[in-house]
Amino acid sequence: MVWWMIAAFCAFFVKGLCGFANTLVFSTILSFGSSNISITPVELLLGFPTNLIIAWKERGSIRWNLCIPLIGLMLAGNLPGIFLLKNTDSGRVKVFFGIVIVLIGIEMFFREYRSKKAKESRVVLAAVGILSGILSGMYGIGAMMAAYVGRVTEDSREFKANMCAVFIVENIFRIFLYAVAGILTPDIGIRAALLYPAMLAGLFAGMKSGSLLDDKVVKKVVIVMLVISGGALIFH
Repeated sequence: MVWWMIAAFCAFFVKGLCGFANTLVFSTILSFGSSNISITPVELLLGFPTNLIIAWKERGSIRWNLCIPLIGLMLAGNLPGIFLLKNTDSGRVKVFFGIVIVLIGIEMFFREYRSKKAKESRVVLAAVGILSGILSGMYGIGAMMAAYVGRVTEDSREFKANMCAVFIVENIFRIFLYAVAGILTPDIGIRAALLYPAMLAGLFAGMKSGSLLDDKVVKKVVIVMLVISGGALIFH
């Protein structure tokens, strides 16, 4: 249980700092001794209240014209993602997503040295939304959505606000589907409840650290976490 508490603190420190990547940190620390089907639902129950807290804090930066299409597309992708989580050996899918995320992260890094913000594309939005939903349904990972939202938002506050707003709805949907599929059990709920103190301590420490750092530094942390997230998926 000590490792689970360490994983919860570290994962949600990162969440508070840059708005995502908590699942990758949590899963990476625990994956050597536990399976995805045990880790993912616990992290979901920990992550849902953190999305509520951050979205409320940054509510003035939420752009519903960006969030609503992403929510619909992610929910559509969740269904096949949850099916794959329960019924398949999804190693190759992980590698594919990992390569895509690394490439997007590298592109975002070089884009930081240009002044132009990326234009929002409906085609890219549709592809990212569906693929993000599949990846989130399987592993709870929002790195692909983070890559897109990071390209079309102005600063770290807007990035975190819109990421968390999308994840609130997606989390509710996934909690329901996990329960129906038998992935979410009473034992999972008890374990998550025991980890709440570590999760909250990590979250508020991360949020405080983020408020003290320059916005450009936080944006670069987001990019680095994207590349690490993709690399972790490839080499896991």
